[in-house]
Amino acid sequence: MTTPFTTLLAQLAEAPDGSSLTVTEDWGQGRTLFGGISAALCVASAERTLGEGAPPLRSAQFAFIGPASGPLRISSEILRRGKSTIFVQADLHGEAGLAARAILTFGAARQSSIDDTDLTAPATLDPDQCSPLHPAGKGPGFVANFEIRPANGVAVFSREARETAQRPDLLLWARHRDAAAGIGAPALIALADTPPPAAIRLMTTPAPISTMTWMVDILPPPPPSPDDRGWRLLRSSAEVTREGYSSQAMSLWDEQGRPLVIGRQNIAVFS
Repeated sequence: MTTPFTTLLAQLAEAPDGSSLTVTEDWGQGRTLFGGISAALCVASAERTLGEGAPPLRSAQFAFIGPASGPLRISSEILRRGKSTIFVQADLHGEAGLAARAILTFGAARQSSIDDTDLTAPATLDPDQCSPLHPAGKGPGFVANFEIRPANGVAVFSREARETAQRPDLLLWARHRDAAAGIGAPALIALADTPPPAAIRLMTTPAPISTMTWMVDILPPPPPSPDDRGWRLLRSSAEVTREGYSSQAMSLWDEQGRPLVIGRQNIAVFS
């Protein structure tokens, strides 16, 4: 039994800012919350603080400082409100103290003579042709809330994947199981963090691996497509892994190949 994504976000709407949250174990990842849901809750809290009519989220920096476990509390405050941009800080606290801190930049669209996009989605199989990343009942608890499939049809953890990989890269289709999750920034942020760190391609034996920091730029949303099934294509690449840390680049597109998110993560690798 899982708790729908929209049920978690509804808690923010039903309670005063800074009050306790209840997040069930199906959103867990090891001894803490899945980082994507921690980040999504920070974004949702900030949006609630800004209220209706606020400009869209343009960029976000997340620091995963400690375990988000036990009773949770989230709060947000406006740091600066300019003519077109607003900076907001959101903090998520667990029983051990500060668990995550987000600095979020919201910005209204401006007239510009420049309109340039150079982020082409790679060729993939259709999601319907791809098998699940994790067998039923396997993987971290949070994966039960998503559908995740290798976009090239090759199981990520298989021998074939290890033997054919030229670089530690991952290419996955993913979507929320909660059909009501929507296409807003919190849902997109949660989805963007679903892939395992690409550095797992370099690991010869299982070992802990954890995100420390995450920076994302949210691109202007394209017009909704009537045939959109909610699938998003995610690519992550471990560019440099050294001294127990991995620097990872990330991109996310919709089913039509339109870019939605660009990001970077710094990963702690205990291997």
